[in-house]
Amino acid sequence: MAVPLTPPRAANPLVTAARLRELLQSEAPLTVLDVRWSLHGTDRAARDAGHVPGAWFVDLETDLADPPGVSGRHPLPAADRFAARMRAAGVSRHVPVVVLDQRDGTAAARLWWMLRLHGHPDVRVLDGGFDAWVAGGGPVSTDPTPLKPGDFVAADSPVKVIDAQGAAVLARTGLLLDARSAQRYAGSEEQVDPVAGHVPGARSAPTSDNVGPDGRLLPPEVLRERFSGLGLRDGVEVGAYCGSGITAAHQVLALEVAGFEAALYAGSWSDWITDPRRPVAIGSELG
Repeated sequence: MAVPLTPPRAANPLVTAARLRELLQSEAPLTVLDVRWSLHGTDRAARDAGHVPGAWFVDLETDLADPPGVSGRHPLPAADRFAARMRAAGVSRHVPVVVLDQRDGTAAARLWWMLRLHGHPDVRVLDGGFDAWVAGGGPVSTDPTPLKPGDFVAADSPVKVIDAQGAAVLARTGLLLDARSAQRYAGSEEQVDPVAGHVPGARSAPTSDNVGPDGRLLPPEVLRERFSGLGLRDGVEVGAYCGSGITAAHQVLALEVAGFEAALYAGSWSDWITDPRRPVAIGSELG
């Protein structure tokens, strides 16, 4: 029988390298997924050069997104296609999953969020990623990972996802956080998307500020203080967006660690700008 990754605080979305090592040494079933990626693209070479024993590689560009189009640069795939890719990666509904990337959880959070969106009940992010695993003395393998296909089937969940209209409403009536850099938010630089700026009413909250120098998320009380400083309170609806829905998932992860439930604007800025009728704000002040 599968055991929870963290007793009894099941709401904690993180797992430490030490705890993961304990789980891998136990007889309890566990699926480990490696989703190393950067803005330059998928980093399978890094995974092949060394990975957590038994970890299966997931390609963010092809497994966790459809091709770029009218819904942005990383549109969500259909539920059945995503579920098929997860089954092929060995995911089963009643077996806990740990996801990891190289360091800070940016890419891993996308997979964490998508599994939860489609109903997986027990998913954690390795805090500090592969770097933390190595720093903690975890064994590293270069062997191919044998795989038994899983039985995961997508199901409904309470995880919140919003579209452009929902983001616009949230920016007016709640709190919409822009997870990109302050420069991209302000429109002073934009190397990725063809239009610079931000959703009017959104607040700048670079998700990089949620991470310490060791690549791990800041403690819950520190994150809560940060988000409170941005205007978040219990009872206030909050959502996050970024360029294409990747780093915004990391913002949602940090918000959950801090004790807040957040919605994700999955299409994010690259979706927002596909409709020229949508307003664009420039500068560091609220639009």
